[in-house]
Amino acid sequence: MWYLGYFDEAMAEFLAEGGLPYPDMLASGHDVQLVHTEIDWQSSLRWADDACVDVSLESVGATSFALRFAVRVGETPVASGRTVYVVVGTDGSGKKRVPPNIVAALGPETVKGLPEPGQRLPEPGQGLPEPDPG
Repeated sequence: MWYLGYFDEAMAEFLAEGGLPYPDMLASGHDVQLVHTEIDWQSSLRWADDACVDVSLESVGATSFALRFAVRVGETPVASGRTVYVVVGTDGSGKKRVPPNIVAALGPETVKGLPEPGQRLPEPGQGLPEPDPG
C-alpha cells in the first residue's frame, strides 16, 4: 500500500507544481480515479528510508492520463511504476474529458494540443506530432 500512497502523493505534487493544487482541481468540479497501476521493485524500501518519487507524464487521452513513477533512496532505484488516472466529476456524474486546467498542469507539451486517445506523447522537448490534414 505504501507505494500506491507514494504514487498518489507524488501525482498531487506533480499537478501542484504544474499550477493546479489538488484542492483547486476539486473546486473546479474534477477529481481523478486510479484505474490501473503497475509496480516493479528493484530494491527494498525500509521504514526510516527517505524515499524520493520522480514523476513524468507518459500519455494523455480524452478522459485519462498516465504517469510514470521512479522511487529511489538517494541514487538507489527502489521501484518504478505506471498509473492510469481517469478524470471524474466531483458531483458523482462519472467520467469526464480531461479539462484544460488538468491538461495545463500536466506539462507544456500537452498545452499545444492533445494527441488522439491512445497516442503516446513524444519525449520532452520533441513537441507533438503534426495533425493529419486528411
